[in-house]
Amino acid sequence: MKSIFKRLASQKKLVFLIIVFLFIQAICDLSLPNYTSALIDTGIQNSGIEYAVPTKISSKAYDMISSNMNESELELWEENYILDGDNYILNAKADEKALDEVFAYPIAQTVMNMRGMTTSRESLDTLGYQIVHSTAVSFIKAEYESLGMDLNSMQTNYLVRTGGKMLVMALGMAVAAVLSSLLAAKIGASIGRDLRGKIFEKVVGFSGAEYSKFSTASLITRSTSDVQQIQLTLTMLLRMVAYAPILAIGGIFMVLRTHSGMEWIILLAVIILFILVGTLMAVSMPKFKKMQTLVDNVNRVAREILTGLSVIRAFGREKVEENRFDKANTDLTRNTLFTSLTMSLMMPCMMLLMNGISVLIVWTASHRIDLGVMGVGDMTAFITYTIMIVMSFLMLAMLSVMLPRAAVASERIDEVLAVEPTIHNPKNPVKPENIKGVIRFENVSFRYDNDSDNVLSNIDFTAETGKTTAIIGSTGCGKSTLINLIPRFYDVTEGRITLDGIDIREFDLHDLRKQIGLAPQKGVLFSGTIASNIRYGAENAPDEVVHNAAEIAQATEFINSKPTKYESPISQGGTNVSGGQKQRLSIARAVARNPKIYIFDDTFSALDFKTDAALRKALAPYTKDSTVFIVAQRISTIMYADQILVLDEEGKLAGKGTHNELMKSCETYRQIAKSQLSESELNQKEGM
Repeated sequence: MKSIFKRLASQKKLVFLIIVFLFIQAICDLSLPNYTSALIDTGIQNSGIEYAVPTKISSKAYDMISSNMNESELELWEENYILDGDNYILNAKADEKALDEVFAYPIAQTVMNMRGMTTSRESLDTLGYQIVHSTAVSFIKAEYESLGMDLNSMQTNYLVRTGGKMLVMALGMAVAAVLSSLLAAKIGASIGRDLRGKIFEKVVGFSGAEYSKFSTASLITRSTSDVQQIQLTLTMLLRMVAYAPILAIGGIFMVLRTHSGMEWIILLAVIILFILVGTLMAVSMPKFKKMQTLVDNVNRVAREILTGLSVIRAFGREKVEENRFDKANTDLTRNTLFTSLTMSLMMPCMMLLMNGISVLIVWTASHRIDLGVMGVGDMTAFITYTIMIVMSFLMLAMLSVMLPRAAVASERIDEVLAVEPTIHNPKNPVKPENIKGVIRFENVSFRYDNDSDNVLSNIDFTAETGKTTAIIGSTGCGKSTLINLIPRFYDVTEGRITLDGIDIREFDLHDLRKQIGLAPQKGVLFSGTIASNIRYGAENAPDEVVHNAAEIAQATEFINSKPTKYESPISQGGTNVSGGQKQRLSIARAVARNPKIYIFDDTFSALDFKTDAALRKALAPYTKDSTVFIVAQRISTIMYADQILVLDEEGKLAGKGTHNELMKSCETYRQIAKSQLSESELNQKEGM
């Protein structure tokens, strides 16, 4: 949970502003029920007469009320009224609210006496203040009518005035709600953007060792679905969940102020609510926790099927793969449906709870209204406050739904962000001015993190500038692993690799890789154009460099056959070009960079013999000042290399030398050569 809240640390100012707006919204929201109560009790029932304090009264009525007052009441009465002809006028400076309860009892007692009911002050207390107040107001209404005052105008003015206040509060609440929602959305979007950026930056910096810890599907889910889950949760957290305690505490305070005696109903509602939500959570929570894993699985299966679509069709496995995807999809669907159906029960249960509580309030309040201790408007306000309080606790309970999923998503993201890359820049990298490109392997051994056996053992050789070093061996002997050590996709386990006599681990990674032109085993192209793909490693390369690189890579023929030539579009992954075309563009990309070190990782295997020979012939003069590495399966591709390294199945050097030297001294190389070339071809090559 802490990992979710710590993400808000960078947005403290905006979070503070949201809290301010939520307080404003709560104040406005909590004020509205009181105004509603006033509209009903005062505006409608009492014709706009708010206090049991007449602003104008006849002398006769004045004397009648005076006769029912005690000494202190009479003193206040006489202090606040001024004789104006035959009537008394309330002093403009009088505090009507303070005088209301003082004058209500003597006025009500006067009404009772007028009706022939001899009533003491004690008996009035048993009726309840609400009845006493209503009785006093009814007397004042009758007095106003007898004096010819316009009660309709008085009522209208009160309704308009109170309604205007409600409108202002409603507008204030709307503005605060919009601003808090906007800021919450901004914070959520900003955190989501930052998380996606951090994940992408971290993953781009992964070496092969770190990348192998996570599947591609999982990394995609973590940077999309998981980030979105955190973004949504934080937005809801700031907008709704932060508002809930403010509203709940405010609602409880307002209810306690009414002294209604029905506070137990709110406690009962909250207890029932927590039992309901707790039951639903206990049932659905395991499914919520399982959901992210199922999303990963769907992404993984879908990606495998889409990537290997041609193979699936070739082997007629469409139905099998459809069933495999259907199972993964069905598992996720069932899990989602279960959680959705479980949580969908919450709304009808909540409606039942709300309506049941409302009925209980009305039933309880009706007795209290009958006893005169509560007004109809007060009951309406109490219902509203109760619903507010219950809804607030519901929002807090919903936190238990959102947070576990978000917590799982946050932990999954932290797993990626917490990985420390094993390949990193030195604190004080060397900055040699003139790189020649001499690569030296000094007793290099390498093994993967989870592997106890070496993939490569005691590799020792020197690759010189202007010469070609070829690497050959059986499948899985570590050829690609060996050349992946040069750009530091992995670091050596033992020994060291030097560039011009300097350990490559002392170079800045960017500076080291800038010296390398890599054509990988699998030709990878990016969406864009042919020209943009060739310029990928040399952004500012002029057109003549691009065209020359394409010509060396034997790609001009198919490029010129396209209507827009070098501006022809390349789709994602290069799916709109053939394997050989993709490989030639990959080679052209390496050539256009004009590096000091060329690495061709089994790049020529996708080319026919004629294109292979023509490409190597065109490449030779262009790379005369560079160090060239060629990984190959075909003897014909590497036969003329200046140095051939032969790896055995255990990743050890079985031989090192030229073709002729290895044919005499290396049995492993001789077997590979004999399996690919006839005796006459071998004799011819040896003679040459």
